[in-house]
Amino acid sequence: MTQSCGLMGDGEKPVKIHHLVKAPENTPESVASRESWDASKPVTVYKTPENLPDGSPCTAVTVILRTKGCAWWWKSGCTFCGYFNDVRDDVTSEDMFSQWEEAKRKTENFKGCKMVKVYTSGTFFEDRENPPEWQEHVLRETYEMGLHLVVEAQAQMCTEEKLAWVAERHPGCTVAIGLEAYDNTVLRFHANKGFSIRQWHRAVELLRENSLRVKTYLLFKPPFMSEGDALEHTSKWVMEVSKISDEVSINPMNIQRGTIVDRLFRNREYRPPWLWSLVEMIVRTHADVSNTDCRVIVHPTAGGKTRGSHNCGSCDSEVVAAIERYSVSGDLREFTGLECECKKAWHAEIQSDATLPAPMGAGIHRRGNPLDRMRAP
Repeated sequence: MTQSCGLMGDGEKPVKIHHLVKAPENTPESVASRESWDASKPVTVYKTPENLPDGSPCTAVTVILRTKGCAWWWKSGCTFCGYFNDVRDDVTSEDMFSQWEEAKRKTENFKGCKMVKVYTSGTFFEDRENPPEWQEHVLRETYEMGLHLVVEAQAQMCTEEKLAWVAERHPGCTVAIGLEAYDNTVLRFHANKGFSIRQWHRAVELLRENSLRVKTYLLFKPPFMSEGDALEHTSKWVMEVSKISDEVSINPMNIQRGTIVDRLFRNREYRPPWLWSLVEMIVRTHADVSNTDCRVIVHPTAGGKTRGSHNCGSCDSEVVAAIERYSVSGDLREFTGLECECKKAWHAEIQSDATLPAPMGAGIHRRGNPLDRMRAP
């Protein structure tokens, strides 16, 4: 009997992406892992250098809380988001208050900080995800402490009533929306975001009407996209969304456990982006963004590691440091003198992606001796 070609499938009924995204959540290992976490303690609390809305440098504290999780995740979920690994279904209002108090204890009431970023693995002001009384407490307390607050939200959750409620309790705070891609096709088939460009524009309008700041997240190299396409598309997206955002944060893909991207990565069908691609994107968009009031931030999570944005291994730390410095200074001179032999391999991959019909990319492996790989069985 003749077997079907792998590229054409094996004749079985296609699996919906919804079920592929949700599958890892229901494994016994995933359930056991979630239930082992202490719901009274935040996932993590740490400090980083930042800029306030007026451009002045400051220290920011990031508080990542253990919540019930994203409402979109309950319905379907994004292809790249592994935050479900850190949530618990049984988190109570008392747990949320306890986590918040623990974050303050660890930082001595946010001593030395002028900004606090509160991340809840979903939408901060979504009542099904987070208790309304806890939302109000955080909004009012951070405002009374004189801290600039940054929270996250999905575009479809930004309703007129809720944003007015937020603005009344913490005027001028920043709401970060995970747009990921300024392209409806990519949003639907690459990221499985659950909203459209039109809904994002409506959310931005409502934020402006309530004098709240707009921060937009873009994802560099979503799944099912080559390196060259990622560079071309994201560069265009940055120039478009920066026109109506106060900040644009480009997040290079990092492989989170149990996601669609994780499965592609382990099957050698996806690699995180090159650090050189991030540098090139910044250089291409700098002039256009400089003509706006928008600040561009690039933070390579797990930068230099094989599951994060990386180069050959020898130059990674230097390039990551330059990218991080640019995010604070906004100065292209941060990249002066950055060179490595692997840049030639990156450039060849970008050229190949632009000329060859290979949607998943045509690049070579970045780490290790190529002769050793050829000798391997």
